[in-house]
Amino acid sequence: MKKMKLFVPVLLFLFVMASCQSSNKSKESTEAGSTKKVALTAAGATFPMPFYNMVFKNYTSETGTLLTYGGIGSGGGIRSLTDKVVDFGATDAYLSDDKLAEMPGEVVHIPTCMGAVVIAYNLPGVDGLKLSDVLLEKIFLGEITKWNDPALKANNPGLALPDKDITVVYRSDGSGTTYIFSDFMSKISQKWADNLGTGKSLNWPAGIGAKGNPGVAGTISATEGTIGYIGSEYSFAMSIQTAKVQNSAGNYIDPSIESISASAQGELPADTRIMLTNSDDPESYPISGFTWIILYKEQAYDGRTPEQAKATVEFLNWLISADAQAVAPKVHYAPLPAKAVETAKQILKSVTYEGKPILK
Repeated sequence: MKKMKLFVPVLLFLFVMASCQSSNKSKESTEAGSTKKVALTAAGATFPMPFYNMVFKNYTSETGTLLTYGGIGSGGGIRSLTDKVVDFGATDAYLSDDKLAEMPGEVVHIPTCMGAVVIAYNLPGVDGLKLSDVLLEKIFLGEITKWNDPALKANNPGLALPDKDITVVYRSDGSGTTYIFSDFMSKISQKWADNLGTGKSLNWPAGIGAKGNPGVAGTISATEGTIGYIGSEYSFAMSIQTAKVQNSAGNYIDPSIESISASAQGELPADTRIMLTNSDDPESYPISGFTWIILYKEQAYDGRTPEQAKATVEFLNWLISADAQAVAPKVHYAPLPAKAVETAKQILKSVTYEGKPILK
């Protein structure tokens, strides 16, 4: 009987210990499971933001990988990658050789879709405005200041252009949209090239600034007499008037999936760094371009884990896949042509962790 009394507490002790161990294992299993959900952060261009917001959400739903994107402009995206505070940046202006040399590590460019920079304006009742190279030069350099200027009227017979001041709206922040627009302008206007040139930020001679594509679109939408340049999705989403722009063949072209795609029919360099503006394709919309994700080729830096690196590359590989590219037209972007997808895939295969390729 005495032995039985001693045996019961021992059994009870063993039961409690087993329960605690089981609880600890369960807790460890839960914690281990939670680490599988990698969180990735990115920041940069507002030009592709509607596309990124949609595909990021889709990818999170499908895989559990948490993705956040901050639309702070291409300049901000490049700075964020330079400072290594994001997993990858986003820019509409590829990094020049000089800028690449300044980065703390080798950077690669992954094109993600194509878009158009449209000339948006606000003139109620005046639709179908056509703008030639010369008119674009003079309006954005502040030399044509009235909507009923004789040169504008001559190029747009039949349109009732009002006796109203023209107010140019431009980007106040460092912007890849500005880079695409100014690259186009530098190609069609020697005066522009000499005075303003190509860049993410410019010394504008006239007009008012607004931050981000949403800021410029909002200002134009709310103010009659304004004109500016914005990503096509913003004009479509907000029903803002857009002008027909003269291309290199002399044709006046509306931005569309087809006319944007037509601008990418030429050769593509192995690093994909190319400006597609002022294409010689007669059907092309002339202010079109790629937008890129930029990341470090060697992913083992600043304590990044193999899981982070793998999740980054796997997401970007999905972003250029047919499933993700099918989303682009739904938000008024053109999907990547097949040759751009293949080139981007080869670049992703070169990304490493501790010298070993991540994508097999």
